[in-house]
Amino acid sequence: MCRKKINMKNILKKTLILIFLSSFTPAFAADTTVEMLNKSGKEIMVFSNKIVRVNVGETVYWKATNKGHNVEFIKGGTPEGVPKFKSKMNKDTQFKFEKPGIYAYWCTPHKMMGMIGFVIVGDDKSNLEAIKSIKFVGKSKKLALELFSQL
Repeated sequence: MCRKKINMKNILKKTLILIFLSSFTPAFAADTTVEMLNKSGKEIMVFSNKIVRVNVGETVYWKATNKGHNVEFIKGGTPEGVPKFKSKMNKDTQFKFEKPGIYAYWCTPHKMMGMIGFVIVGDDKSNLEAIKSIKFVGKSKKLALELFSQL
């Protein structure tokens, strides 16, 4: 009985130490999912989140919830040195963000309808002026102006 009591105390002690020490370790990266949708509330042809904030090294997953959509980084809408990115239609896709800055993207066939989004990586907004100079088209123009204040 004494031996069991001692073992239980040791186990409890070690467990408490582990809990205490784990509270000081940094949290793991939280990847994000954005859905490509035909409709959300009163809006049509939208991304479920228009602005996503991630840390360097995190991944954004775009889920082709509804058919007819893709994701394309807008020319001039990424930090310098980021390669072109354009997903296939109707396919889930992902991108791991290795460079800080703002990334502007749209659904190629629905950009005129305002299907745009932004990813802010590392809370770095150093390329905001370049993003603001993008020639958005159709409803994307008005929406981009609204979203700039939230970037």
